[in-house]
Amino acid sequence: MTAPQRARTGFRLADLTWIDAADLIGDGLPVLLPIGAAAKAHGPHLPLGSDRLVVEAIAERLLAALPVLVAPTIGQGFCPAFMDYPGSQHLTAPTFQAMVEEIIEGYLRHGAERIVLLNNGISTEPPLRLAAQTILQRHGVAVAIADLPRLGQACADQWSTPDSGHANERETSLLLAIAPGMVRMDRLAETVAAEDSEDVVLTSLRRPMRLTPEERPGGIVNRSGATGDATAATAEKGERLIAAIVDEIAKDLRRLWPDL
Repeated sequence: MTAPQRARTGFRLADLTWIDAADLIGDGLPVLLPIGAAAKAHGPHLPLGSDRLVVEAIAERLLAALPVLVAPTIGQGFCPAFMDYPGSQHLTAPTFQAMVEEIIEGYLRHGAERIVLLNNGISTEPPLRLAAQTILQRHGVAVAIADLPRLGQACADQWSTPDSGHANERETSLLLAIAPGMVRMDRLAETVAAEDSEDVVLTSLRRPMRLTPEERPGGIVNRSGATGDATAATAEKGERLIAAIVDEIAKDLRRLWPDL
């Protein structure tokens, strides 16, 4: 393909030759780096790759709306709360942070000056903050981070319960909009019934959490691997949320870089 002088929409880096990538990076297109677990338990009703599916759907919408380069997704992350559920994978925080730093530095080495992390995780937030700070100290480049679970507040009125759970109404709605064939709504009764115990809620203290499908030292027994109630989830709610998240990120990217 022949890379244009100024792209009106974006490209997936994995689809380009290195020559085309060099042209587009040299043209100043921001590099969007999606980060979402490809193997993390999301209850009995959602696929292990839910986080990856969501962040890639958001990246695709941004790619269609803005001249950006979407990098291959980082599918591994710091996810200690779910490591006891079969199929789930987890990296230690230092390993995850170092991996993200090296990937960013690779794009900087090739001339990229604008980097955005699309983070679809909660436990991944602290390592990514540290990685961005390290990049700033080493290279003078301020990496932008969009934490997807904290976006889309314009849709807050559509949730039946205000919970901030895992594999809940919000996440299930997103998957119903993105990959409905991979959602097992018939297992939701099992999910609700499996909430065997909950951690003590403290108002002034915070503790690390580790859910477990069976009794383990330091673990909170949760046989379903989900928290919250997803029974009211719908594809329509998920589509509205996706649109709101994309709109927020696109507006902020244009504020940050008016030439987009």
